[in-house]
Amino acid sequence: MTFNPNADVRGKSATRRGGRGAVVAGGAGVGVIGIAVLLISLFTGQDFSGLLGGSPGGGTGSEGEALQNCTTGADANNDDACRLDAGEEVINSYWQNEVEGYRAPDLVLVEQQTSSPCGTASNQTGPFYCPTDETVYIDPTFWSILRNQLGAEGGEFAQLYVLAHEYGHHVQHLTGIFEDHPRDGTGEDSNAVRTELQADCFAGAWAAEAPNQKDASGQSFLQKPTQAQIDDALSAASAVGDDHIQQQSGRVNPESWTHGSSEQRQRWFMAGYTGGSGACDTFSVSGQQL
Repeated sequence: MTFNPNADVRGKSATRRGGRGAVVAGGAGVGVIGIAVLLISLFTGQDFSGLLGGSPGGGTGSEGEALQNCTTGADANNDDACRLDAGEEVINSYWQNEVEGYRAPDLVLVEQQTSSPCGTASNQTGPFYCPTDETVYIDPTFWSILRNQLGAEGGEFAQLYVLAHEYGHHVQHLTGIFEDHPRDGTGEDSNAVRTELQADCFAGAWAAEAPNQKDASGQSFLQKPTQAQIDDALSAASAVGDDHIQQQSGRVNPESWTHGSSEQRQRWFMAGYTGGSGACDTFSVSGQQL
């Protein structure tokens, strides 16, 4: 999904947190291999560190400079961190019209590691939403894991899909879904899986409407996604399916699932894309329909 080059991506969220929509936080951290190890652990509750090889590496170290110069859609098209910073403006614009009393979460772009009320946010944990401080934490080096470790393209639309998924969790927090459906237990019919699939669906609903979100001058933030870009987002959804990740260990165990299968994640993304947020009630469908 491509930003219109002349779009003003600073937007309303630039009035928060000292004038930027996103902030950069971090310090010394660990390496890219560590990201994959703990990311897989996060998605499945299992340790597959023996599957991964390679040598450690550091963070990108470029996010701070990128945000200082992130003002237009062209900037967002040319830099991963800037794309996330701009993406939050478009995602917030959508949910402000969908959820009464919506308040935007904070977005922290992590350089290697930083602290959060939900634990350390680092280039080991993968993207996550912390309801305690209503903040999305994401390290842009995550895209290298999608590409190199999990087999996805990790392109522009995939990056925005991952961000929109985390903002979907914020919507669940605001609307009481977390409280009504606690994420206790695991398994293919668990609340944990239903919660994640709904966030995928919310991401799809946003993606369909994203080209209709406009900056202060009336310029659309984003161009309509091409089929190749939609396929890119679906590739990312498939890559982080529980079954796909577990296949790397040689044993798929649906009883341990926390996020849903690759097929489910793709299907619920498209349910939102074609049907809007009203099509995203994953908690009312039977296990067979899930």
